[in-house]
Amino acid sequence: MFKIVCVTNRALCKEEFLTRIERIANAEVDAIVLREKDLSEEEYEKLAVNVMKICENRKVRLILHNFTQTAIKLNARYLHLPLSKLRELSEYDRKKFSLLGASCHSIADAKEAESLGSSYITAGHIFNTNSKKGIPGRGIPFLKEICDLVSIPVYAIGGITPNNAAKVKNAGASGAFVMGDFMRCSDVSEFVRKWE
Repeated sequence: MFKIVCVTNRALCKEEFLTRIERIANAEVDAIVLREKDLSEEEYEKLAVNVMKICENRKVRLILHNFTQTAIKLNARYLHLPLSKLRELSEYDRKKFSLLGASCHSIADAKEAESLGSSYITAGHIFNTNSKKGIPGRGIPFLKEICDLVSIPVYAIGGITPNNAAKVKNAGASGAFVMGDFMRCSDVSEFVRKWE
């Protein structure tokens, strides 16, 4: 089954952030990645505690991002890291997570992330996207090459919409990580239904 994962960005929200998280959790997405790169680790931890409560109540998988020590402190089982941070993660800390993802932007990244024990990777950005203005998407052939190369699930990121999801799925991706549309859409449940 093709999975849809929401990636957060408070700056894009048109409503109070935790209200948006509740709407997303209620829409039964496959997971939420709390990716708030502008926050200090202390600020991130405070936000993560609140988001964890919402996700636990709705039984939605929450994947923390970037801050390994915060994830360990909060007993989070799911973590997504930039490849540079995955490289630094000790074997001891790696075992604390049942799901460990990594962001990949090249074939070499994908091979390395898999060799470092990543449970899944994101590959991107695939299509042109507002979050990477002026940088062309890497395209479907890039995604297909990565999907064919690694044995772990690959999630496409960057400009993925219900309109181009079939191309992503046909390239071998297990799902899509989606940010902007989740943060900006007027009706989250309706947006999620478009992926079915």
